[in-house]
Amino acid sequence: MERKIPCTYMRGGTSKGCFFLASDLPEDPKARKSWLLKIYGSPDSRQINGMGGATPTTSKAAVISKSSRPDADVDYLFCQIGIDSSMVDMSMNCGNISSAVGPYAVDHQLVKAKEPITEVRIYNVNTGKIILARVPVRNGRYDSEGSYRIDGVPGTASRIDLAFQKPQGAVTGKLLPTGHPLDFLEIEGEQVAYSFVDAANPIVFVSSRSIGIKGTETPAQYEALENIVRIKKRIEILRGTCAVTAGLAKDLEDARVNSPVLPKVAICSEPERVLKDEQGGTEADYADIVARFITLNGKMNPSFAGTAGICMAVAANTPGTIVHRILCAGQGEKVSFEKIRIAHPCGIMEIGAEFTGKEDGGKVLESCILGRTARKIMDGFVYICTD
Repeated sequence: MERKIPCTYMRGGTSKGCFFLASDLPEDPKARKSWLLKIYGSPDSRQINGMGGATPTTSKAAVISKSSRPDADVDYLFCQIGIDSSMVDMSMNCGNISSAVGPYAVDHQLVKAKEPITEVRIYNVNTGKIILARVPVRNGRYDSEGSYRIDGVPGTASRIDLAFQKPQGAVTGKLLPTGHPLDFLEIEGEQVAYSFVDAANPIVFVSSRSIGIKGTETPAQYEALENIVRIKKRIEILRGTCAVTAGLAKDLEDARVNSPVLPKVAICSEPERVLKDEQGGTEADYADIVARFITLNGKMNPSFAGTAGICMAVAANTPGTIVHRILCAGQGEKVSFEKIRIAHPCGIMEIGAEFTGKEDGGKVLESCILGRTARKIMDGFVYICTD
């Protein structure tokens, strides 16, 4: 039987996907998964028979409903849809897709629109965390027009600020799942240093030297490396080991098969700063750290994940982590960073950090701020055949 399902196709940050009201999809998890796979045309490497774009960043979905929680306006479930597999993963959140949730909620009257900015309190079902979105509004609708630009997306749009509230321990319940800011794992006879940090999503941070790359490669250059098979193997051993540590898998093989999405890996290196006066660079060219984000099957993300940026900002403010050590190079042991700029293949991502003071003079990180843009691409129906 052919069904038509109300659907809004949206770009959020550097990702895009289908947005649904929860009431328009089956409540039964198995049936919902079946519908999503058919909607996206999976499993198929081209997703030719569905809405999927045949890349991880364009094979995503958001399921939204009005929230019954006193601290939230809407509930938001993120789904990562497999491309050439029947995977529908709901263990993580996507920061980029999160940026379109507020506009969707405004346009679907799930919150009362207020001009010029409507604050939407989003409860992310995947991680149990609250995200505060500040959404530009005009004439009772989301206003996408503006001059704000994010690297990785052509053109400009209005700025949406996302404040990830208390992002620590989003999946494992611990900021540092191993109990340490820095750990070592022997891989092929070498000691590889890494930091496993859980904030917004659990991310394994490792230096580019430990993995065997420069750290400034584009995705195409990365895939063309002569030893790419060995590099991906090292990344998967590191990722799988941390999956076991986090209780997401029993062993490395179980991590590869049953926990392919989490944790993620971010490869870090020192910034290659330009000299504005001598080379014609601008402030926008300056970065505090260079990073490459590894997604499914060891592939490099063409930009950088929003949640990885949030996690990196938390790691930057956690002394002893690889991220903190890189940021402190040449600056002494700074205790806190209120802003970090991350260089990725498409440009720069900037993350802000907000703190509250402690009686002993210290600081507690309360939230991380990510500026994004979003756009409604299509509103209508998607059709599938169901039994």
